[in-house]
Amino acid sequence: MTSAEPAFLPGLELSRILYEEAVRPVLDDAFPGLPYAAARIGPGSEVLGFDTARSADHDWGPRLDLFLAPDDAAAHGEAIRLLLADRLPKEIRGWPTHFRPAADPLDPVGHMAATDGPVNHRVVAHDTGAWLTREVGLDASTTEPGVRDWLAMPQQKLAGVTAGAVFHDGPGLLTTARARLARYPEQVWRYVLACQWQRISQEEAFVGRCAEVGDALGSAVVAARLVRDLMRLSLLLERRFPPYGKWLGSAFARLEAAGELMPTLRGVLAATEHQERERLLCTAYEALAIRQNATGLVDPVDPAPRPYHGRPYLVLRAERFARPLAGSLTDPDLRGLPLTGVVDQWADSTDLLMGRDGGALRAASAAVAGR
Repeated sequence: MTSAEPAFLPGLELSRILYEEAVRPVLDDAFPGLPYAAARIGPGSEVLGFDTARSADHDWGPRLDLFLAPDDAAAHGEAIRLLLADRLPKEIRGWPTHFRPAADPLDPVGHMAATDGPVNHRVVAHDTGAWLTREVGLDASTTEPGVRDWLAMPQQKLAGVTAGAVFHDGPGLLTTARARLARYPEQVWRYVLACQWQRISQEEAFVGRCAEVGDALGSAVVAARLVRDLMRLSLLLERRFPPYGKWLGSAFARLEAAGELMPTLRGVLAATEHQERERLLCTAYEALAIRQNATGLVDPVDPAPRPYHGRPYLVLRAERFARPLAGSLTDPDLRGLPLTGVVDQWADSTDLLMGRDGGALRAASAAVAGR
């Protein structure tokens, strides 16, 4: 792209225009009656609504996902690609529909570019079930996820599959899948919340303990980790899937709890003395404990901070919230599981969580759960 770029248009709007003005007329003409869904979902900042003008420098532009039955994808997928390469307009609202081939195989991102020839477009025809299986580990268009499925599904992938926009869904299968994946079932939700409180309980005393031995840097690092866990807990309490780390703060800022918690959590990160970090963290703990009680999932637990055993560190003792939630589980596949949680509560590798090897995630999840 050059300095004469057109005015920024949110990517979802650009995808909608691409479909309605360019792709749908071609499909209606060349493949009348073909059942398909058209959407922009999955990876991409525009799917979550966080794209800006900066996003246009790679893997952003007029993009669209088409979802077909397996036989139709096999029979027509390549023909659709070739037909659109010839018949798509060269640009949509000033943005090129052509993406130049990646020059570096180790950096295969897409960059928009002008072309005089066929369009190397980003309209991709998928087998619906195969795409869902690659993204989340099962074909949710035909199968209701079970407990083991939920444990192995990265939250950031669930965020991408259930966000974005569907512009057309003739068969209804994509809509069915998104509805099934839109939020954790209540029993899984209880378990995930218990695990998130358990994570907080494991480190909340370290802010003071690190400082006590002269480790100011360690105290600050622990506090930052706790802020991240509190942000993710906030999303889970409002039944939102925490997204990829780049967008965690942006997603958190949209929450109902953000107005109350944002200044406090910023204060934790800005604090230079551990006593101030501890005080502000306790303010955040109490606010989220009150929100946890308000869910009515279990009997209320005293949200007031307290000393850590006999040591002079003020904490919530967050395990007090984890245990009742775990004790409320009635699903036999969840009762008795260790409080390690779903895959992104114990794994922090982007390559693992955003990869396409669902089998590896299932195997790792089963191992962590002791199954």
